[in-house]
Amino acid sequence: MNIWQSVRIALRSIGANKLRSGLTMLGIIIGVMAVITMLSIGRGMQNTVIQQINSIGTNLLFIRPGNTQQGGVRQAETAATLTLDDAEAISTLPNVVAVAPTIEGFGQFAYLGNNTVGRIIGVTPEYIDAMNITLAAGDFIMQSHVTARSSVVVLGAGIASALFDTADPIGQTIRINGQNFRVIGVLEPKGGTSYLNQDNQAFVPITTAGSRLVGGQRFRGGNVVSMINVKITDTSVQDVVVQDISAVLRERHRIIFQDDFTIQSQQDILNTLNQITDAFTIFLGGIAGISLIVGGIGIMNIMLVSVTERTREIGLRKAVGARKRDILIQFLTEATVLSLVGGVIGILFGALVANLISGISIGNTRLQTAIEPDAILLAVLFSAAVGLFFGIYPANRAASLHPIEALRYE
Repeated sequence: MNIWQSVRIALRSIGANKLRSGLTMLGIIIGVMAVITMLSIGRGMQNTVIQQINSIGTNLLFIRPGNTQQGGVRQAETAATLTLDDAEAISTLPNVVAVAPTIEGFGQFAYLGNNTVGRIIGVTPEYIDAMNITLAAGDFIMQSHVTARSSVVVLGAGIASALFDTADPIGQTIRINGQNFRVIGVLEPKGGTSYLNQDNQAFVPITTAGSRLVGGQRFRGGNVVSMINVKITDTSVQDVVVQDISAVLRERHRIIFQDDFTIQSQQDILNTLNQITDAFTIFLGGIAGISLIVGGIGIMNIMLVSVTERTREIGLRKAVGARKRDILIQFLTEATVLSLVGGVIGILFGALVANLISGISIGNTRLQTAIEPDAILLAVLFSAAVGLFFGIYPANRAASLHPIEALRYE
C-alpha cells in the first residue's frame, strides 16, 4: 500500500465520522491558532521596536552616566557624572556631526479640562538634527530659549492630541507640573511602544528643565545631564569616535582605572532589544504550544477508539495479506491527516484573529501583529509532529493485533 492510498483511506475514514473528527481536530485548531496569534504579536512588537530605533538613525552613540568611586571603592548606584561641559568638549571631536545633551523626567500636562502624563526632555537646538526629529507645525527649541530659560514647549503628537484633540496647539498655554508653558511646536506622529513612544514626549529648553521641572544637579562644577546623544558621520568610524570620546571624558573626569560613564551604539541597543523580544516571542509560543499537546492527546484518544471499533476490519485486512507495516502506516496516516487538516484550519483562524487585534490600543501602546512564513511553517510542522507522535501508540496497537483474535472480536 502506497502513501496516497493510505491518505485516501484516511480521508474516507475521517469523513465517515465527521462530528467526531471535527471535535478531535478542534484541539489542534485551537492550539495552532494560539501559536500563530502569539507569534504574530511577538514578531509585531519586535518589528515595531526595530522600526522605531531605525527611524532615529543608525549612526548614533548614547553616553550615559556610570558609577563613581569614593576612597578607591566603586559605588553600587549610578551617579550623575555627565555635564554640559562634557557635551561641549565632545562636540569638538572629529567625525562628530552633532551633540545633544538631555535632561529627562516625567510630568503632568494639563490644558483646560484635559490632562495626560508624559516624558519631559530638556534639550538643546542640536537635538532636532541629532535625533532626526520632524516637526508637524511650529518651531523647535532655539538657542535663545536655552539662554533665557524660556517657558516654551514642543509637544509630541500623542500629548498634543490628548490635550487639544483636533484644535491647533501652537501659541496656546498649557501647564506642566503646575507651571505655565507656551506651545511653540508639535512633532510628526511616529508611534512606538511604551517607553520608546516618541509621541508621548515633550521637549523644553535644557536649562528650563534643569532649573524648574526635573531638578538640576552639579558635578565637578558643571550642570549635570541625564544623557549625551552623539551623531557621527558614519558607522564605519564608530570605534574610533568611541575611543576619542572615552579619552576626552577620562581626562576631564580624572579617571585612572574604572570609567564613570558608558557608551552605547544604536546597534548595541537594537541587539539587546532583539534578544528580549525573541525570548518573549518564544515564551508566548511555548505557552500556546501547550494547547497543541492537549490536542495531540485528543487525537491519541480518538485513534484508540477507532482501533477498537475497527478491530474486525484490521483482522480481515491481515487475513487477506496486509502486513503489520501496512496497518501501522494506515493508522499513522489517519492521525497525521487529522492533525494537518486541523493545523491548516488553525492557521487560517490564527491569521484572522491576528488581523482583528492588530491596531488595538492597550494603554499608550498600539498592538501590531506580523504573520511571517516561518511561523506558519513551524505551526504546520509542529501539528504534523503532534499527530505523528500521538498516533504511534494507537497505530502500533492496531498493527500488533493477532488476525484470528481480531476476527473473533465482537
